[in-house]
Amino acid sequence: MLTLHHLNNSRSFRILWLLEELELDYELTTYERTKAYLAPESLKKVHPLGHTPVLEVGDRALAESGFIIEYLLRHYDKEHQFKPTDDNEAAWEAYTFWLHFAEATAMPQLVMRLVFSKVVERSPMLIKPISKGIRKQVEDGMINNNIINNLNLMEQHLQHSHWFAGETFSAADIQMYIVVAASNARAGMDQSKYANLLNWLKRCQERPAFKRAEAKGGTPQF
Repeated sequence: MLTLHHLNNSRSFRILWLLEELELDYELTTYERTKAYLAPESLKKVHPLGHTPVLEVGDRALAESGFIIEYLLRHYDKEHQFKPTDDNEAAWEAYTFWLHFAEATAMPQLVMRLVFSKVVERSPMLIKPISKGIRKQVEDGMINNNIINNLNLMEQHLQHSHWFAGETFSAADIQMYIVVAASNARAGMDQSKYANLLNWLKRCQERPAFKRAEAKGGTPQF
């Protein structure tokens, strides 16, 4: 039996969505973030890292979204519906690149931006102007340009590809969804500049499995 431990507004939505795409039987255990926007301490009883996603498979607890995605596809996607086969080199390369790009390149910038926004929110009124100034310096000097570069790369790729791994939806799209949704939620992407990305976002949200995951795990808010 599979059990997914899911935290609201987190990357564990990816695994919930993939489980629905695969039409697997699973149990869902949900958690709410603390006032500090952290995972509750109870998650450390499930896995030492204390964050989600965690997928329990029998007596094992699997962590890290990329690994869990690969595990599920290896064991449950026998028809290669959500991962290109090795004989389709171009699709395999695109799939593998974007699967890793999401966490290695894109998410650190978005998490950093989120952390600084939370610092400002929680700053006492007397020092809030200082914390806002520090956030602006860091965002202008380090974060924003990197996020824009990432968005431009994604937009350029989708000019020639319906989905991130080619013309067929794959788990790379599931992995990339949080990146694009978070980028759009915080800043609002320009429709004329990022039309391909925004249209791709809508295609993801229109998938029946996405809607089922949303109904069970909540609408991701970033």
